[in-house]
Amino acid sequence: MIFKKLNGADERYREIEQMLSLPEVVSNNKKYQSLIKEYKYLEPIIEKYREYKDCDKTIKESEELIRDQSLDAELRELAEEEFKISKARLEDIYNELRILLMPRDPNDSRNVIVEIRAGAGGEEAALFGADLYRMYSMYSVKQGFKVEVANLNDTELGGIKEITFNVIGEGAFSKFKFESGVHRVQRIPVTESNGRIQTSTVTVAVLPEAEDVEVEVNPADIKFESCKSSGAGGQHINKTESAVRLTHKPTGIVIECDQERSQLQNKEKALRLLYTKLYDIKQREQTEQIASTRKSQVGSGDRSEKIRTYNFPQSRVTDHRINKTIYSLDTFLDGDMGSIVDELIAADTAERLKGDQNEY
Repeated sequence: MIFKKLNGADERYREIEQMLSLPEVVSNNKKYQSLIKEYKYLEPIIEKYREYKDCDKTIKESEELIRDQSLDAELRELAEEEFKISKARLEDIYNELRILLMPRDPNDSRNVIVEIRAGAGGEEAALFGADLYRMYSMYSVKQGFKVEVANLNDTELGGIKEITFNVIGEGAFSKFKFESGVHRVQRIPVTESNGRIQTSTVTVAVLPEAEDVEVEVNPADIKFESCKSSGAGGQHINKTESAVRLTHKPTGIVIECDQERSQLQNKEKALRLLYTKLYDIKQREQTEQIASTRKSQVGSGDRSEKIRTYNFPQSRVTDHRINKTIYSLDTFLDGDMGSIVDELIAADTAERLKGDQNEY
């Protein structure tokens, strides 16, 4: 089965190579970009498949040398060593091909929209919400992504009650999709005079950004309002009504954007957010998930519903889904999240491989 897939992928790869040189394809930007995207997806698979075939060829040639009685003992010994090395490598390549051929998440290459909301814990939860936003921003920079804030509701002490922001870059969703859930923090709040450790929660939701063509929206179903910022301050936003609020009447979804000086720019961002919310609902309906969009991702925000704990007294970060603990909280909050993100991706891959093992 796997080699049938690989041969088909190889044929398609060669076909796309030829198509990309055709004038009618080059002149059709939409078609060209679609083929380039497919070509880039197939490229690592085909490279690995060709490596597999080269390795298999080496094994067969080594076997012939080993059987050749006319060769001296030293050459046959070298052939036997080459055979053992190539045989082990062939198995490794095969497993790598299995992973590459797994059905990919179609959203992995997309930009993402991230929502952070303070949960239990009052001002301390809001302050940690600001810490998480900073962490994700620094991680995004390290990954070569761009961050754009759409809506911000902050506090006088510098905390964040709620923030919505875009992470823009190839593969952003693949890196952020496991961040959805409840994040728990344990530390002594700056507002605590007795030095007692407080536990607070912040909820995070990660949505793949949708394109306009993927959801149908009737303009008559959208109520548009101009409004002032809901944040803690800022002379400009307090004096103008450049912020916008969109209400999608059929679903009741409300989107606010207030970070741009231009009302038109805020409206464009709000529409992108609305398309993404509707796309997310559409996806969940297709996968027969009955829970509501938000609750299925982040729960109620209660302390018991957690995916990760950040313990400041012990400088500890624990991801409860993979039972992974690291003792470098400061660097983690500075955006060095790669170790846990990579293990979450690896764990997800391993689980999906278990489900697909009978196919091979």
